[in-house]
Formats: sequence, C-alpha cells, structure tokens
Amino acid sequence: MFESVTIKDIAKALGVSTSTVSRALNGSYEIGTETKKLVLEYAEKINYRPNPIALSLKEQKSHSIGVVVCEVANDYFSQAINGIESIAYNRGYHVIITQTHESFDRESANVKHLLSRHVDGLLVSLSAQTTDTSQYKYLLDKGFPIVFFDRAAPDLNTHKVIANNFQGSFNGTEALINSGFTKIAHLTNSNNLLISHERFEGYKAALDKHGIEFRPEYLKHCNHGGMIHDEVELVLKELLALDDKPEAIFSGSDRLTISSISILKKWGLKVPGDIAIAGFTNSDVVDLFDPPLTVVRQPAFQIGQMATEMLIKTIESKWPIEEFTTEKVDTQLIVRSSSAKGIV
Repeated sequence: MFESVTIKDIAKALGVSTSTVSRALNGSYEIGTETKKLVLEYAEKINYRPNPIALSLKEQKSHSIGVVVCEVANDYFSQAINGIESIAYNRGYHVIITQTHESFDRESANVKHLLSRHVDGLLVSLSAQTTDTSQYKYLLDKGFPIVFFDRAAPDLNTHKVIANNFQGSFNGTEALINSGFTKIAHLTNSNNLLISHERFEGYKAALDKHGIEFRPEYLKHCNHGGMIHDEVELVLKELLALDDKPEAIFSGSDRLTISSISILKKWGLKVPGDIAIAGFTNSDVVDLFDPPLTVVRQPAFQIGQMATEMLIKTIESKWPIEEFTTEKVDTQLIVRSSSAKGIV
C-alpha cells in the first residue's frame, strides 16, 4: 500500500519539531535560514508533497472545482472543458469532471458526489431531463458558488454564461432561406432546456422575417439530445414521411447535426440535393465532410474560460455576492455547400 511522507517523518529524520518543519515549508520568517534550507532540501530529496485532504480540512478549501456536463465526447463540451482547465489550473484549482449522459438522476448523483469531495464550487450545464433545480437552489441559498454555462437554469439567481442562441439560430435558418429554401424543419433538443426554446424562437423569427409560415409538424424534439441514434432516426423518418416534406433541416445542437447528416447519407440521400442541412456544431471536421457543412459555431473555449473566471471570483470573494450577471456570447455562422440550393 502506498504511504505518503508526512511532516512528522521529516521532523523525526532531522531531529526537529513538527511545528519547525511546518513553518519552514510555509516560508515563515520565524525559522532561521539554515534550518529552513535544511528542511526544504530534505523535503525535495524525499519527494514530500502536502496532503491535499489535510490542507482542505485546515483551510476549509479543497482548491478544486466540480464540472457537470452531459458528455465529454461532445465537441462543444470538450472545448469548453479545455477553457475551464486553462483558467482553473493557472489559478491553483484542480478540475473534477462528471458526465450526466442527459440523465437527471445521474446529474443529481454527480452533484452529491462532487459535494462529498468538498469542491469549492460547481460549473454546471444541465442535462436534457432536468426540470427540478431545487438542489441548486438549496446550495445557492446557503451561499455555495455555482455558475451555469451553456444550459442554464432560468429561475436561479446566479452567474450564467451562454451563447446568443436566438441570434445564432436566426442566422443559421436565414442562411437556408437565403439559399432559396422555404420548407425548413427544425430538429432540436429536449423541450425542458432553455436553449431549445431560445433556438426555436430564433428559427421562428427568421421564418417570420421572410414571410414563411411556421409549420408545427416541422418541429421535432429529441429528448436525449441525439445521444440515442434510434431517436434521431425516428424523427428524421417522420419528417421525410410527411406529404409535404421539408427541403432543408436546421439542427439545434452539436450531436443532432452530426447524427442527422450521417443518417441521411446512410439512407442514400444526397445533401443538399435531396435535403439541405445547417446547424449548431463545434466539430472541427465538418469542413471535411462531403459536402462541407454550414454551421453555427459557439465560442465554447471562451465560454468555459468566462464561466471559470466568474466561479473563482465568487469562491474567493470575501463578501457574499448579491448581484449576478448573465453573459451572452456571440456565435459565428460559417456558410458552406450543405445549405446550397441546386447542388445535386
């Protein structure tokens, strides 16, 4: 069994008190230069490292941050996590990442586990199933630092960092309209999520601007966010079985966009010849697709950085924070040939 070296071990080896070792390691001016040098050199020689659990009990801080996301393999979240870590580690915090796989029960269990690890704060992106946010409200009421990013809880008063979902969806839908499409379906995440509502409103506003009537049968929700392949297949089959089937699809999430194009190609349908596609995605390979994909790209890395800065500021604040902000970050529309009309 691995046994770490303790301050007591150093004190015994050098014939000094544990308090002398502790003060020397902490750079106290009360300890003489020679003694301090002796302790530090010996500690380095035997590879002494402070016990983080002991430190957290002493300081009431673990210097760790808990992260709750739906899926690390999702391009958006992997980029956001890189942004989170780039800030956290530079500020002396470790990051503990958990995945919900779009399950409320798993999300709740993850939060409980992170709290048992004495994290100093949470960065949360809600699961597609989450409608009950009472566990977060309880923690926030107790003064526990939480920042939501991407998928935020609208009813909770805390810092949030989100993309400008309405504008991104508006721009993506309008790109299809500008190509000459009028029968545009919208494939989106669970209706539980605020981002689904914001992206639907952007899609609908683009239709309204161009005098195109919204057709309810063209709106399809995937309650597992595209993580279940059969669910995406089912809604695509339903759309293509309509008497007046859509000419184009605007997809409201990373996984839905990638899944849709792969399913349509598996069925032998040509994009955009048989059906055009545009959608939200942060995948770095969509420009290599055939055809290259028109996308709404979110600044995931920046969103992760901003959320982490907000959380650490909250954690380290000497006074309770009573004013909170919601930061909206602009998306980027990249138009490629998957949304073009007339390409067979």
